[in-house]
Amino acid sequence: MSSAPRSEVPSSSSPMLRVLIGLAAAVVVLVGLSWAREIVGPLALAAVIVIICHPLQGLLRRRGWPMWTATTAVILLAYVILTAMALLLVFAGTQFARLVVNYVAQLQTTVDGIEQWLADMGWDRQAADTLASFLEPSRLLSVATSVSGMVVGVAIGLFFVLAYVIFMAADAARYNRLRAVFGSAVDGTLARVRTFTVGTRRYYIVNAIFGAIVAIIDGIALAAIGVPAPVVWAILAFVTNFIPNIGFILGLIPPAVLALVVGGWPLFLAVIAIYCIVNVVLQVLVQPKFVADAVSLSLTLSFFSVIFWTFVIGPLGAILSIPLTLLVRALILEADPNARVLRWLSGDRDAAPVADDVREVSPTDGKPEDRAADAGSEASALPAPPEAPAPPDVHD
Repeated sequence: MSSAPRSEVPSSSSPMLRVLIGLAAAVVVLVGLSWAREIVGPLALAAVIVIICHPLQGLLRRRGWPMWTATTAVILLAYVILTAMALLLVFAGTQFARLVVNYVAQLQTTVDGIEQWLADMGWDRQAADTLASFLEPSRLLSVATSVSGMVVGVAIGLFFVLAYVIFMAADAARYNRLRAVFGSAVDGTLARVRTFTVGTRRYYIVNAIFGAIVAIIDGIALAAIGVPAPVVWAILAFVTNFIPNIGFILGLIPPAVLALVVGGWPLFLAVIAIYCIVNVVLQVLVQPKFVADAVSLSLTLSFFSVIFWTFVIGPLGAILSIPLTLLVRALILEADPNARVLRWLSGDRDAAPVADDVREVSPTDGKPEDRAADAGSEASALPAPPEAPAPPDVHD
Protein backbone atom coordinates (compact mmCIF):
# COMPACT_ATOMS: atom_id res chain seq x y z
CA MET A 1 0.00 0.00 0.00
CA SER A 2 1.49 3.31 -1.06
CA SER A 3 1.60 6.07 1.51
CA ALA A 4 0.21 9.52 0.76
CA PRO A 5 2.85 12.02 -0.39
CA ARG A 6 3.98 14.28 2.38
CA SER A 7 4.23 18.02 1.85
CA GLU A 8 7.74 19.38 1.98
CA VAL A 9 8.45 21.53 5.03
CA PRO A 10 11.16 24.17 4.65
CA SER A 11 14.24 23.23 6.56
CA SER A 12 15.41 25.54 9.33
CA SER A 13 18.77 25.64 7.59
CA SER A 14 17.31 26.88 4.31
CA PRO A 15 19.41 29.81 2.98
CA MET A 16 16.31 31.82 2.12
CA LEU A 17 14.86 31.32 5.58
CA ARG A 18 18.11 32.38 7.20
CA VAL A 19 18.19 35.53 5.08
CA LEU A 20 14.61 36.43 6.01
CA ILE A 21 15.24 35.83 9.71
CA GLY A 22 18.42 37.91 9.54
CA LEU A 23 16.65 40.79 7.81
CA ALA A 24 13.82 40.72 10.34
CA ALA A 25 16.29 40.77 13.23
CA ALA A 26 18.21 43.64 11.60
CA VAL A 27 15.02 45.70 11.26
CA VAL A 28 14.17 45.16 14.94
CA VAL A 29 17.69 46.15 16.03
CA LEU A 30 17.77 49.26 13.83
CA VAL A 31 14.35 50.41 15.04
CA GLY A 32 15.56 50.00 18.62
CA LEU A 33 18.73 51.98 17.89
CA SER A 34 16.74 54.76 16.25
CA TRP A 35 14.31 54.90 19.15
CA ALA A 36 17.17 55.15 21.67
CA ARG A 37 19.38 57.46 19.59
CA GLU A 38 19.78 59.94 22.48
CA ILE A 39 21.54 57.19 24.44
CA VAL A 40 23.22 55.28 21.61
CA GLY A 41 24.87 58.39 20.15
CA PRO A 42 26.72 59.49 23.32
CA LEU A 43 27.64 55.87 24.09
CA ALA A 44 29.16 55.39 20.65
CA LEU A 45 30.99 58.73 20.93
CA ALA A 46 32.39 57.73 24.32
CA ALA A 47 33.55 54.37 22.95
CA VAL A 48 35.31 56.07 20.03
CA ILE A 49 37.07 58.54 22.31
CA VAL A 50 38.27 55.74 24.60
CA ILE A 51 39.53 53.79 21.57
CA ILE A 52 41.48 56.84 20.40
CA CYS A 53 42.99 57.52 23.82
CA HIS A 54 43.59 53.93 24.96
CA PRO A 55 47.11 53.49 23.44
CA LEU A 56 48.31 56.07 25.96
CA GLN A 57 47.63 53.55 28.72
CA GLY A 58 49.87 50.90 27.15
CA LEU A 59 52.61 53.46 26.56
CA LEU A 60 52.59 54.56 30.19
CA ARG A 61 52.43 50.98 31.46
CA ARG A 62 55.55 50.12 29.45
CA ARG A 63 57.28 53.06 31.11
CA GLY A 64 56.50 51.61 34.54
CA TRP A 65 53.43 53.62 35.51
CA PRO A 66 50.88 51.89 37.79
CA MET A 67 47.59 50.80 36.22
CA TRP A 68 45.49 53.38 38.03
CA THR A 69 47.67 56.29 36.98
CA ALA A 70 47.76 55.10 33.36
CA THR A 71 43.96 54.81 33.36
CA THR A 72 43.66 58.27 34.91
CA ALA A 73 45.84 59.66 32.13
CA VAL A 74 43.49 58.15 29.52
CA ILE A 75 40.51 59.77 31.26
CA LEU A 76 42.26 63.15 31.37
CA LEU A 77 43.12 62.95 27.68
CA ALA A 78 39.49 62.14 26.90
CA TYR A 79 38.44 65.16 28.98
CA VAL A 80 40.78 67.36 26.95
CA ILE A 81 39.32 66.11 23.66
CA LEU A 82 35.72 66.57 24.83
CA THR A 83 36.45 70.02 26.23
CA ALA A 84 38.05 71.10 22.95
CA MET A 85 35.00 69.80 21.05
CA ALA A 86 32.64 71.69 23.34
CA LEU A 87 34.60 74.94 23.05
CA LEU A 88 34.70 74.72 19.26
CA LEU A 89 30.94 74.10 19.10
CA VAL A 90 30.17 76.94 21.49
CA PHE A 91 32.39 79.41 19.63
CA ALA A 92 31.17 78.42 16.15
CA GLY A 93 27.50 78.36 17.18
CA THR A 94 27.49 81.74 18.90
CA GLN A 95 29.51 83.39 16.12
CA PHE A 96 27.16 82.00 13.46
CA ALA A 97 24.12 83.34 15.34
CA ARG A 98 25.78 86.76 15.65
CA LEU A 99 26.65 86.86 11.94
CA VAL A 100 23.07 86.11 10.92
CA VAL A 101 21.73 88.88 13.17
CA ASN A 102 24.31 91.42 11.95
CA TYR A 103 23.67 90.78 8.25
CA VAL A 104 19.87 90.51 8.24
CA ALA A 105 19.38 93.67 6.17
CA GLN A 106 22.03 92.77 3.59
CA LEU A 107 20.66 89.25 3.40
CA GLN A 108 17.15 90.50 2.68
CA THR A 109 18.50 92.73 -0.08
CA THR A 110 20.36 89.78 -1.58
CA VAL A 111 17.24 87.62 -1.49
CA ASP A 112 15.20 90.33 -3.28
CA GLY A 113 17.93 90.67 -5.90
CA ILE A 114 18.02 86.90 -6.51
CA GLU A 115 14.25 86.77 -6.90
CA GLN A 116 14.31 89.61 -9.44
CA TRP A 117 17.22 88.03 -11.35
CA LEU A 118 15.43 84.68 -11.57
CA ALA A 119 12.27 86.40 -12.76
CA ASP A 120 14.23 88.23 -15.45
CA MET A 121 15.70 84.90 -16.55
CA GLY A 122 12.18 83.64 -17.25
CA TRP A 123 11.59 81.60 -14.10
CA ASP A 124 8.08 81.25 -12.80
CA ARG A 125 7.48 83.68 -9.94
CA GLN A 126 6.45 80.92 -7.55
CA ALA A 127 9.54 78.85 -8.39
CA ALA A 128 11.78 81.89 -7.91
CA ASP A 129 10.20 82.64 -4.54
CA THR A 130 10.61 79.02 -3.44
CA LEU A 131 14.29 78.95 -4.39
CA ALA A 132 15.04 82.30 -2.77
CA SER A 133 13.15 81.35 0.40
CA PHE A 134 16.10 79.21 1.47
CA LEU A 135 18.01 82.46 2.09
CA GLU A 136 15.20 84.23 3.95
CA PRO A 137 16.51 85.98 7.08
CA SER A 138 13.72 84.48 9.18
CA ARG A 139 14.77 80.97 8.19
CA LEU A 140 18.44 81.62 8.91
CA LEU A 141 17.50 83.27 12.21
CA SER A 142 15.66 80.11 13.20
CA VAL A 143 18.73 78.10 12.24
CA ALA A 144 20.91 80.37 14.33
CA THR A 145 18.54 80.02 17.27
CA SER A 146 18.55 76.26 16.92
CA VAL A 147 22.36 76.28 16.76
CA SER A 148 22.48 78.25 20.01
CA GLY A 149 20.08 75.76 21.56
CA MET A 150 22.19 72.88 20.28
CA VAL A 151 25.17 74.24 22.19
CA VAL A 152 23.28 73.75 25.45
CA GLY A 153 22.16 70.30 24.33
CA VAL A 154 25.69 69.32 23.40
CA ALA A 155 26.98 70.56 26.77
CA ILE A 156 24.41 68.38 28.54
CA GLY A 157 25.25 65.43 26.32
CA LEU A 158 28.97 65.86 26.97
CA PHE A 159 28.31 65.64 30.70
CA PHE A 160 26.96 62.12 30.23
CA VAL A 161 29.76 61.28 27.80
CA LEU A 162 32.30 62.19 30.47
CA ALA A 163 30.69 59.69 32.84
CA TYR A 164 30.72 57.03 30.12
CA VAL A 165 34.40 57.69 29.45
CA ILE A 166 35.34 57.16 33.08
CA PHE A 167 33.67 53.75 33.29
CA MET A 168 34.76 52.58 29.84
CA ALA A 169 38.37 53.64 30.35
CA ALA A 170 38.47 51.75 33.65
CA ASP A 171 36.96 48.64 32.04
CA ALA A 172 39.42 48.83 29.13
CA ALA A 173 42.23 48.16 31.60
CA ARG A 174 40.38 45.03 32.76
CA TYR A 175 39.90 43.76 29.21
CA ASN A 176 43.67 43.63 28.76
CA ARG A 177 43.68 40.51 30.97
CA LEU A 178 41.25 38.62 28.74
CA ARG A 179 43.96 36.54 27.05
CA ALA A 180 45.51 35.56 30.38
CA VAL A 181 42.14 34.46 31.80
CA PHE A 182 40.69 32.49 28.87
CA GLY A 183 43.83 31.44 26.98
CA SER A 184 43.99 30.83 23.24
CA ALA A 185 40.24 30.21 22.98
CA VAL A 186 39.65 33.95 22.57
CA ASP A 187 42.35 34.60 19.97
CA GLY A 188 39.80 34.98 17.16
CA THR A 189 37.69 37.41 19.17
CA LEU A 190 40.73 39.43 20.18
CA ALA A 191 41.87 39.61 16.55
CA ARG A 192 38.50 41.03 15.47
CA VAL A 193 38.49 43.54 18.33
CA ARG A 194 42.03 44.59 17.46
CA THR A 195 41.12 45.08 13.80
CA PHE A 196 38.14 47.23 14.76
CA THR A 197 40.00 49.43 17.23
CA VAL A 198 43.04 49.93 15.00
CA GLY A 199 40.83 50.81 12.02
CA THR A 200 38.79 53.28 14.06
CA ARG A 201 41.88 54.94 15.47
CA ARG A 202 43.55 55.26 12.05
CA TYR A 203 40.38 56.68 10.53
CA TYR A 204 40.17 59.54 12.99
CA ILE A 205 43.90 60.22 12.87
CA VAL A 206 43.78 60.50 9.06
CA ASN A 207 40.70 62.73 9.18
CA ALA A 208 42.17 64.94 11.90
CA ILE A 209 45.36 65.48 9.89
CA PHE A 210 43.57 66.29 6.64
CA GLY A 211 40.93 68.32 8.48
CA ALA A 212 43.58 70.50 10.13
CA ILE A 213 45.33 71.09 6.78
CA VAL A 214 42.06 71.98 5.03
CA ALA A 215 40.91 74.23 7.90
CA ILE A 216 44.15 76.21 7.99
CA ILE A 217 44.24 76.73 4.22
CA ASP A 218 40.54 77.66 4.02
CA GLY A 219 40.78 80.06 6.96
CA ILE A 220 43.82 81.86 5.53
CA ALA A 221 42.28 82.07 2.04
CA LEU A 222 38.91 83.35 3.30
CA ALA A 223 40.62 85.97 5.44
CA ALA A 224 42.72 87.07 2.46
CA ILE A 225 39.69 87.71 0.23
CA GLY A 226 37.70 89.47 2.97
CA VAL A 227 35.06 86.94 4.04
CA PRO A 228 33.87 87.74 7.60
CA ALA A 229 34.59 85.32 10.47
CA PRO A 230 37.12 83.09 8.68
CA VAL A 231 37.90 81.26 11.94
CA VAL A 232 34.29 80.05 12.16
CA TRP A 233 34.42 78.63 8.65
CA ALA A 234 37.79 77.04 9.34
CA ILE A 235 36.28 75.28 12.37
CA LEU A 236 33.32 74.21 10.24
CA ALA A 237 35.67 72.83 7.59
CA PHE A 238 37.54 70.84 10.25
CA VAL A 239 34.38 69.37 11.78
CA THR A 240 32.70 68.51 8.48
CA ASN A 241 35.89 66.77 7.36
CA PHE A 242 34.88 63.88 9.63
CA ILE A 243 31.77 63.37 7.47
CA PRO A 244 32.82 61.25 4.48
CA ASN A 245 32.12 62.40 0.93
CA ILE A 246 29.48 65.08 1.63
CA GLY A 247 31.30 67.01 4.36
CA PHE A 248 32.86 69.25 1.71
CA ILE A 249 29.44 70.48 0.56
CA LEU A 250 28.20 71.05 4.12
CA GLY A 251 31.27 73.13 4.90
CA LEU A 252 31.01 75.20 1.70
CA ILE A 253 27.42 76.46 1.86
CA PRO A 254 27.59 78.89 4.87
CA PRO A 255 30.72 80.82 3.85
CA ALA A 256 29.56 80.95 0.24
CA VAL A 257 26.19 82.43 1.24
CA LEU A 258 27.88 84.98 3.48
CA ALA A 259 30.29 85.91 0.69
CA LEU A 260 27.31 86.48 -1.61
CA VAL A 261 25.73 88.79 0.96
CA VAL A 262 28.78 90.94 1.73
CA GLY A 263 30.62 90.90 -1.60
CA GLY A 264 28.18 89.91 -4.30
CA TRP A 265 28.74 87.36 -7.03
CA PRO A 266 32.51 87.92 -7.46
CA LEU A 267 33.25 87.07 -3.82
CA PHE A 268 30.74 84.20 -3.95
CA LEU A 269 32.51 82.67 -6.95
CA ALA A 270 35.91 83.25 -5.32
CA VAL A 271 34.86 81.22 -2.25
CA ILE A 272 33.58 78.40 -4.43
CA ALA A 273 36.83 78.42 -6.40
CA ILE A 274 38.92 78.23 -3.23
CA TYR A 275 36.91 75.33 -1.83
CA CYS A 276 36.93 73.51 -5.14
CA ILE A 277 40.71 73.77 -5.42
CA VAL A 278 41.58 73.01 -1.80
CA ASN A 279 38.76 70.82 -0.55
CA VAL A 280 38.08 68.86 -3.70
CA VAL A 281 41.74 68.02 -4.21
CA LEU A 282 42.36 67.06 -0.57
CA GLN A 283 38.96 65.81 0.65
CA VAL A 284 37.50 64.27 -2.50
CA LEU A 285 40.53 63.06 -4.45
CA VAL A 286 43.35 62.42 -1.94
CA GLN A 287 41.80 61.80 1.48
CA PRO A 288 39.31 59.03 0.51
CA LYS A 289 42.22 56.92 -0.73
CA PHE A 290 44.01 57.25 2.62
CA VAL A 291 40.78 56.61 4.53
CA ALA A 292 39.99 53.52 2.48
CA ASP A 293 43.50 52.19 3.11
CA ALA A 294 43.31 53.01 6.83
CA VAL A 295 40.00 51.27 7.53
CA SER A 296 39.82 48.82 4.58
CA LEU A 297 36.39 50.04 3.50
CA SER A 298 35.33 50.60 -0.08
CA LEU A 299 34.51 54.15 -1.13
CA THR A 300 30.93 53.16 -1.98
CA LEU A 301 30.36 51.64 1.44
CA SER A 302 31.89 54.70 3.12
CA PHE A 303 29.44 56.97 1.31
CA PHE A 304 26.44 54.74 1.99
CA SER A 305 27.32 54.45 5.69
CA VAL A 306 27.00 58.23 6.16
CA ILE A 307 23.43 58.25 4.85
CA PHE A 308 22.46 55.06 6.68
CA TRP A 309 23.75 55.92 10.16
CA THR A 310 22.51 59.51 9.94
CA PHE A 311 19.06 58.09 9.29
CA VAL A 312 19.35 55.65 12.19
CA ILE A 313 20.87 57.72 15.04
CA GLY A 314 20.68 61.29 13.76
CA PRO A 315 23.39 63.85 12.87
CA LEU A 316 25.94 62.23 15.16
CA GLY A 317 25.73 59.15 12.94
CA ALA A 318 27.42 61.07 10.12
CA ILE A 319 30.57 61.52 12.23
CA LEU A 320 30.43 58.01 13.69
CA SER A 321 29.43 56.27 10.46
CA ILE A 322 32.78 54.63 9.70
CA PRO A 323 33.39 53.18 13.21
CA LEU A 324 29.81 51.87 13.36
CA THR A 325 30.20 50.22 9.97
CA LEU A 326 33.49 48.64 11.06
CA LEU A 327 31.77 47.34 14.21
CA VAL A 328 28.94 45.73 12.22
CA ARG A 329 31.46 44.07 9.90
CA ALA A 330 33.48 42.77 12.85
CA LEU A 331 30.39 41.33 14.59
CA ILE A 332 28.63 39.82 11.56
CA LEU A 333 31.02 39.21 8.68
CA GLU A 334 34.41 38.63 10.30
CA ALA A 335 32.91 36.06 12.69
CA ASP A 336 31.55 34.02 9.75
CA PRO A 337 34.18 32.05 7.78
CA ASN A 338 31.70 31.72 4.89
CA ALA A 339 31.44 35.51 4.46
CA ARG A 340 34.88 36.08 2.97
CA VAL A 341 33.44 37.24 -0.34
CA LEU A 342 31.23 39.84 1.39
CA ARG A 343 34.19 41.00 3.47
CA TRP A 344 36.29 41.40 0.34
CA LEU A 345 33.51 43.34 -1.40
CA SER A 346 33.33 45.67 1.61
CA GLY A 347 37.00 46.52 1.14
CA ASP A 348 38.64 44.08 3.59
CA ARG A 349 41.89 43.08 1.88
CA ASP A 350 42.61 40.40 4.51
CA ALA A 351 39.59 38.43 3.30
CA ALA A 352 41.23 37.67 -0.07
CA PRO A 353 42.36 34.04 -0.42
CA VAL A 354 46.06 33.25 -0.28
CA ALA A 355 47.67 33.09 -3.71
CA ASP A 356 48.89 29.54 -3.14
CA ASP A 357 45.33 28.41 -2.54
CA VAL A 358 44.01 29.83 -5.79
CA ARG A 359 44.40 27.54 -8.79
CA GLU A 360 45.04 29.29 -12.04
CA VAL A 361 42.37 28.23 -14.51
CA SER A 362 43.47 27.91 -18.12
CA PRO A 363 41.19 29.12 -20.93
CA THR A 364 40.54 25.54 -22.08
CA ASP A 365 39.44 24.23 -18.69
CA GLY A 366 35.90 22.99 -18.53
CA LYS A 367 35.44 22.06 -22.21
CA PRO A 368 34.41 18.41 -22.76
CA GLU A 369 36.55 17.91 -25.85
CA ASP A 370 39.63 19.26 -24.06
CA ARG A 371 39.03 17.01 -21.08
CA ALA A 372 38.67 14.03 -23.45
CA ALA A 373 41.90 14.93 -25.23
CA ASP A 374 43.68 15.27 -21.92
CA ALA A 375 42.35 11.90 -20.82
CA GLY A 376 43.53 10.31 -24.08
CA SER A 377 47.00 11.80 -23.79
CA GLU A 378 47.25 10.64 -20.17
CA ALA A 379 46.15 7.15 -21.18
CA SER A 380 48.73 6.99 -23.98
CA ALA A 381 51.43 8.00 -21.57
CA LEU A 382 50.74 5.02 -19.32
CA PRO A 383 52.94 1.92 -19.81
CA ALA A 384 51.35 -0.82 -21.87
CA PRO A 385 50.14 -3.82 -19.85
CA PRO A 386 52.23 -7.00 -20.25
CA GLU A 387 51.02 -9.47 -22.83
CA ALA A 388 49.29 -12.52 -21.50
CA PRO A 389 51.31 -15.74 -21.96
CA ALA A 390 50.20 -18.08 -24.76
CA PRO A 391 48.22 -21.12 -23.61
CA PRO A 392 50.28 -24.33 -23.53
CA ASP A 393 49.83 -26.91 -26.28
CA VAL A 394 47.76 -29.84 -25.21
CA HIS A 395 48.66 -33.17 -26.79
CA ASP A 396 46.57 -36.21 -26.70
